[in-house]
Amino acid sequence: MKLFVNGRKTSMYQITSKLNPSDKVIWMHCASLGEFEQGRPIIDNFKFQFPNYKIVLTFFSPSGYEIRKNYEGADVIVYLPMDTPQKVRKFINVVHPELAIFVKYEFWPNYLKHLRKKNIKTILVSGIFRENQAFFKSNFAWYRNQLKTFSHFFVQDDSSVTLLQNIGFQNVSQSGDTRFDRVSQLVSQKKDIPFLKEFAQEAHVLVAGSTWSPDETILVPYINQTQNLKSKFIIAPHNIHLADIEKLNAGIHKNVVLYSQINIQNAFEAQVLIIDSIGLLSAAYAYAQVAYVGGGFGSGIHNVLEPATYGIPILIGPKYQKFKEAVDLIRLGGCVEIKNEFDLTQTLDLLAQNQNITKTKGQVSKLYVMNNMGASEKILAYIQDVL
Repeated sequence: MKLFVNGRKTSMYQITSKLNPSDKVIWMHCASLGEFEQGRPIIDNFKFQFPNYKIVLTFFSPSGYEIRKNYEGADVIVYLPMDTPQKVRKFINVVHPELAIFVKYEFWPNYLKHLRKKNIKTILVSGIFRENQAFFKSNFAWYRNQLKTFSHFFVQDDSSVTLLQNIGFQNVSQSGDTRFDRVSQLVSQKKDIPFLKEFAQEAHVLVAGSTWSPDETILVPYINQTQNLKSKFIIAPHNIHLADIEKLNAGIHKNVVLYSQINIQNAFEAQVLIIDSIGLLSAAYAYAQVAYVGGGFGSGIHNVLEPATYGIPILIGPKYQKFKEAVDLIRLGGCVEIKNEFDLTQTLDLLAQNQNITKTKGQVSKLYVMNNMGASEKILAYIQDVL
């Protein structure tokens, strides 16, 4: 909360110090880190095609801003000022964007109202709509009016197209999810991470990413009971507070090394690596034969597309229904639902013992990513036409 409040105190100063009234500007807003990863392919390609434009990138959440505040693709990166009429007017007048891009969601009434008043082109990318949202309820017409600001909606699925068209919006395209374009870059841009290669060697590696305590409750017993010396485990917890890392470490009875303490010798000898740093998970999946993606025993799973692009099977907890890519991968067979410790043991043992099943599920995952690429190209073609 301190970051959330104090970070906004310097937003306008940062903008005015880096922008001139004569600059050509586009503005992209992301709620947090996940939405940034969806918007990033658009920024990267836009900067290449339109080098004379400046890019303002805003975040609502500290979990996005604090991790990507030094991203080199944008000229200005700040917290979004709060959605009050006075702050909105000041922000829009100083930024003076030719185009505003909102990623996935984030419908701020005053921002949308002022963008419409100023006739600033506004688009939504990687949007996804559900029938239970207020936009589609008869007694929320005032809320639905916010959508009139958008010049175009680029949405992920046919259901979102239908929902918008049913309330009178025809300016909508089913372009897919830009995250597929982002994760596909991971393989082509892959670089060896110091000591991860040394740790993995020729072992059968499980990478457990973005894990929470309920995930670790079923993972740690499996790690402790495995007798297979060729199995190694990389755990990248979502929460890397020291006390939580120490608790996780203490519960594991194998030879454990923390990434912050790794060296050539202990990397080779360890059977479990705990990544107590930010920003390494997507690269760690490159060393995995199997991935476990955390969050499925809490509010919902984390990113399954990152491991999918490397062509490996993925295990997730039972709360995945709100995530289209997870639903798709479960249906196709690239992803396996894990409900308890027994499911985890059965599935991991099967994958460790049967390379054909592991390979087949991995190919399904990779093909799914490849078949869904291209959203960024469609959006950039539209941007070229309107600028």
